[in-house]
Amino acid sequence: MRRSLVLTDETCRHPFRASLPPHVKADLFSIPAESLWRLTAEDVRGFATTYVAVTAAVFAFIF
Repeated sequence: MRRSLVLTDETCRHPFRASLPPHVKADLFSIPAESLWRLTAEDVRGFATTYVAVTAAVFAFIF
């Protein structure tokens, strides 16, 4: 794919992010991978809520 008159930034690995102008990329920040895999109370509450809702729906359809 040939792009003419597009200035790219080689430090960005994704082609779309590389084509963004510098003032747009200034607001982007990287999230550390450690914080993405941390289990929070909100995650547990969301899982429990979903589990109870699906179980109640299955029992409602069975009975």
